[in-house]
Formats: sequence, C-alpha cells, structure tokens
Amino acid sequence: MERETVQVYEQRAAEWRARRRPRFLDHARALAAATPPGGCCADLGCGPGFHLEALPRPVVALDAANAMVHLAREATPDAWGVQADLEALPLRRGALMSAWARASYLHVPNVRLPLALAELHRALAPGAPAHLVVRAGTESGFVADDDFPGRWFSAWEPDAFVDVLVGAGFTVEECAVDTDDPFWLGARVTRARTLPDTVGPGMRLLVCGLNPSVYSADVGVGFARPGNRFWPAALAAGLVTEDRDPRAALVLHGIGMTDLVKRATARADELTTDEYRAGLARIERLVRWLQPGAVCFVGLAGWRAAVDRKARAGVQPVTCAGRPVYVMPSTSGLNARTSPAELTDHLRAATAAAPKDFGVAETSSLMVD
Repeated sequence: MERETVQVYEQRAAEWRARRRPRFLDHARALAAATPPGGCCADLGCGPGFHLEALPRPVVALDAANAMVHLAREATPDAWGVQADLEALPLRRGALMSAWARASYLHVPNVRLPLALAELHRALAPGAPAHLVVRAGTESGFVADDDFPGRWFSAWEPDAFVDVLVGAGFTVEECAVDTDDPFWLGARVTRARTLPDTVGPGMRLLVCGLNPSVYSADVGVGFARPGNRFWPAALAAGLVTEDRDPRAALVLHGIGMTDLVKRATARADELTTDEYRAGLARIERLVRWLQPGAVCFVGLAGWRAAVDRKARAGVQPVTCAGRPVYVMPSTSGLNARTSPAELTDHLRAATAAAPKDFGVAETSSLMVD
C-alpha cells in the first residue's frame, strides 16, 4: 500500500473510528455463511474492526496501520491481530477459507493490484469465497474533498476490475457498482484452482503459457512439473536467476507470467478454440494496459488456434496490442523434438524482440517499501 496513506491511518485511527460506522454487516454475514465451518477468515484492511463481529471464527484482523490493528483487537479481543501489507501477506499457502476486503485494495496503485491479488490467491484455499470493494471510476489519485486528506485511491471500471480478478485466478460471481453509493465497486469472487498472473509495470517480456496444468495450479508455479524445461531454459538464457519463482522473475528481472486460458487441465488438448480466442482478447487488454516490451507465447497450439493456424516459431507478422509477439515451441517434456538448447535460444530471441529503446521500470515500483 502507499506509505503516505498508511501514515494517515496510523495518525488518525481513533478519529477515523469516531467518524465512521459499520454499514455493510449484511454482506459480511453473507460471506460468513459461505465460509466452510471451522475455516479461517481474514478481514484484510480491517480498520478499527467494524465488520469483525459478523465474520466467522477464527478470524484474522489484518491492517497495514498498527494503530488500526490495536483498535480492532479492542473491539474484538478474540480476533488474531496482524500488521501487514496487502502486497506481502504473511500467510501460508491456502491458509484462508474466506476473505473480506472492504475499501482496502483501493489504496494499492492500479498497476500493482495484480501482484497484490496474486498474494490473496496464494493465501486462499481453492474454492474459498472473498468479497472485495474498491473505488468505482476512471480517475485514480488523491480525492480533493477527502475528509482524511493524504490518502491514495485507485479507481476501477467494472470490466477492467473483472479482467484483473480473472487474471489473478478468481471466478467472478458478481461485480457491480453500488446502486446506493456509486463511489463503490464491489465484487464477490471464488478462488479458482488455477494460477494467478504475476504482472506489473515495466515488464521487458510477458511470458504467456497455454494454460496451467493441474499440477502447476496446485503447486502455485507455472511450468512446475519436473519434466518441463521452461525454468532451466529461462535460467540458461539469463532471463531469471531464481528457479521456479515467478514473483522474483517479475520483481527482479521484469519477466511477467500469465496464461492464454486460465482453466487448469491435465492436458492442453482439452481446451477449445473459443477458449483460446477469449483468452487472447484478455491478453490483448492486459498488454494494452501494462505495455510490456514483448509477448512470448509458449506453445504454438494456442496461437495457431486463435490467430494463425500456419504460424511457425519466431517473431510473428502481427502484434499483440501493438507489442511484438514471439511464439516458441512447448517446453513440455513431451515435446522431445525441441532440445533444451533450442528452447534457451527461443527465450533469448523473445526477449530481443522488444524495441531497442524499451526500458525496464525501476524494480522499486514493483516492490513493497
């Protein structure tokens, strides 16, 4: 979250509690009803704990402002208080069975939200429900008439917010602007058994797999199966320095990762042409938004199904939202026709496809202070 915003809450927590009231207890109770019995819930950005009473037990009261965590614990002593940033959740994989995030992710800059939601995806168990509310609109920044000035607000239009949620590995049950107060955009989602995108600003290369294998979805890392040659080839090509670590690939090296189709399957041939084409439309919107240096599609099947059935490996004659496209053979161990050395060469060539004047953003823009 933005540091200046956190400081506002640290310094004015008691005043905030006095001037606000819980207004969405019915939504919190609905989330509680959808949480499996005994499953842990988290109030992410709990503030003074207004909604904790309606959430299931056990419950985590998490906020970036320590002062807010103390107020939440005063109001609800049985809650587990945690001071932490939404962009670096200190929770083990699959620890949560539900999550409530009312007006908290709106303090994460738009371009950093995908990686923050990847953290949420990691912390939730497959099938777990979550309720998120952000600011509706098109203009992000500081609000002129804010009664607690100095807070950053990221605004989202519904379609763009849905794209980010789907990319982060969630099934969107509902996403709509609040009819009573159009300042708010709410979404009810379920954590899907898939992989979240690891994407952000300044990517020199966006790697796009066909779709996650069930094995990779459960491990939480793309191309994770031991026989897959992607990570050895990426290490050999100098794209990354950490094996099977997509977050480090993004933060340290500007290598983003996504999938053409989010649905996890045992085999890629279970996918349909319609899925590939719908997935490509999402990728185009993602590329238009974040503007990576180039896009590399790993596996020819998806590109052939969605764009050019005669496509060959290499730089393509068409772009993706104006960015160069490189298509390379599958890195699966089943593709014995392509050697590890050839896969390494393809990844080097994909990176070289970016415009020569393309500059990687400072890594600090992707990292939590």
